Parts: sequence; structure tokens; C-alpha cells
Amino acid sequence: MPTGKDTPRSNCPIACALDLLGDRWTLVVLRDVLLAQRRTFSEIAAHEGIATNTLTDRLERLIEAGVLERRRDPLDGRSRRYVPTESGLDLIPVLVDLMVWGNKYTSGTGPAEIVARAVTDREALLVELIERACESDD
Repeated sequence: MPTGKDTPRSNCPIACALDLLGDRWTLVVLRDVLLAQRRTFSEIAAHEGIATNTLTDRLERLIEAGVLERRRDPLDGRSRRYVPTESGLDLIPVLVDLMVWGNKYTSGTGPAEIVARAVTDREALLVELIERACESDD
């Protein structure tokens, strides 16, 4: 997966976004941080069973790209938390739309309440998810 330092393979914005986000683990990490408010390395690693070297790589790439920031945990100065930047928060609608699409066209099943709200009241759901993602930054 190319980093921000690599030359893009195309000037197409979709291709450029996929250069950063286009592998399974990156989207899973973003889902965990943005939608599930998993903020520490161990919280993210424990949920999906992602290998620690893969998780480290994806987190570093997302930090380099300005999608996430690593901050000192205010409750435990030895620990670090991964929080979304404005760029990261802007991915919440994309993840919600992917969840709705995946729920409709694949064997995956998203949380029923969120999927239903995404279909019937998308804007209110997005506001709520973005606010929740911002609250857990503190």
C-alpha cells in the first residue's frame, strides 16, 4: 500500500483514495477507531485479531496521511490513543455507506439499528457518529 511519499499511480481521486485505504485491514482499523471508538493499540488489535506488525503499519500510514493522530492518553501517560483528524472524521459517511452496501449485497450483516438508520435517517446518524467520535478524543 503506497504511503503519502509515493507517487500516485493516477490523478483520479478514487485511485488516490484507494492507494491509502484500499486494503482490508486499513478499513477495519478505521471502522474500529471511527465507529467503535476503539482508541488504543490493544483495543484495536484484540477485536479482529490483526497481527501486531500489520496493525502498526496501518496505523503509521494513517498517521502519515493525516487521517489519524497519536496522542498521549490523559488517564495513562504511558499509553497512546489513536484519534481521528478532520480528514478521518470525513470518512465516517464513507464507512456508513460501505456498511449499508455490504449489508445489502454481501453475506455481511451490520448492526441492524445503524443500518436501518443509515437508510431512513442518514444525516442524523452521521451527525451522531461524528459527535461520538469527537467526544472520545478527550
